Amino acid sequence: MKQPISITSISSISALGFQPEDIWNNYKSRNHFFSKKNGDWVAQLPSEAKQEIESLKQSNSKYKNLDDSVLFGIFSARQAVKQAGWKSSDNFGINIGSSRGATGLFEKYFEDFLDKNKAETLSSPTTTLGNISSWIAHDLQTNGPEISHSITCSTALHSLLNGVAWLKSGMCDKFLVGGSEAPLTPFTIAQMKALKIYAKYKLEDSCHAEPVEASYPNQALNLNKTENTMILGEAASTACLEKGKAENALAYIEGIGYGTELLEHNASLSTNADCFQRSMKMALGDLNPDEVDIIVTHTPGTRKGDIAEYNAIRKIFCNKIPALTTNKLQVGHSLGASGMLSVEMAILMLNHQEFLDVPFLEQQTPDKISKIMVNAVGFGGNAVSVILSK
Repeated sequence: MKQPISITSISSISALGFQPEDIWNNYKSRNHFFSKKNGDWVAQLPSEAKQEIESLKQSNSKYKNLDDSVLFGIFSARQAVKQAGWKSSDNFGINIGSSRGATGLFEKYFEDFLDKNKAETLSSPTTTLGNISSWIAHDLQTNGPEISHSITCSTALHSLLNGVAWLKSGMCDKFLVGGSEAPLTPFTIAQMKALKIYAKYKLEDSCHAEPVEASYPNQALNLNKTENTMILGEAASTACLEKGKAENALAYIEGIGYGTELLEHNASLSTNADCFQRSMKMALGDLNPDEVDIIVTHTPGTRKGDIAEYNAIRKIFCNKIPALTTNKLQVGHSLGASGMLSVEMAILMLNHQEFLDVPFLEQQTPDKISKIMVNAVGFGGNAVSVILSK
């Protein structure tokens, strides 16, 4: 990219919490933040975060009928805009996407419909995907452009691509981007189970497992695992983008790339993740691959998905693979929000100059962290790679 884009703030709410210091300390603990819900592993918001969302819901009578995906997005957006010092008069653009949208509310409305054979009045307007960005724009009282989209699990990074494109076009000077997901519903989890990718690993039955494997229900980046271990998590994460090198930048976007591929199966990548090879190569541009110190991988904890991405990384970086890490072994897969959570993890590592390692790989820790690549991909073979620098 000839002109860098500044990330002047980033905010999230997830199983790690919502305060930046807590999030960093929870990452450093290397503990997982999973719990059981109806017998299934999930990554839920901690009690303090749930209280914040409940307070938001009760603060406005209009918000009582909104889905958690919208409320998570509003909460995260408020924090990001406040941190960046933006005002509603700035008329910044908004692009907050979601893979599933208002899942919980949709399931509730449909259950009521089956019972009464009649739809609730607000069932349509409160479950459309555009609901998220529209309500965030309403809450922040901005008049800039608003976009919502779903590009499955790469949604948040695609919103970042959109924000960069709008800024470079000159149509906006500032753009709020990210993703929000509230997927911990019975039907959503059942869909993942139907694909046979959801974690079945039980810690209480782990007496014969290796100690490090027994510690993590999700084993993202364990390339030797014998079963799928994906776990869903609820989360939202948003970032403020500004054109050029802002003085208050947390990080700069130096490269962006995307790629798609024809899939042999609805839920899996090709063996060498062709889409990731395309997105990483495009993001690198004229950069020497050796300049990338770390890759925050997408690796959701599935056998084929994790290995396919690793194969793609080996193809692009050859004999000098950057240090690899992921947050999914701690907070699971938040689908459309996951890419921006990975960006936040990268920014934290850049600013603390500390690498968050994974227990499954033997690799060299970078002495200095200058550039980090973040990957995301979703059903449909739509990959995005972003390079961040400090």
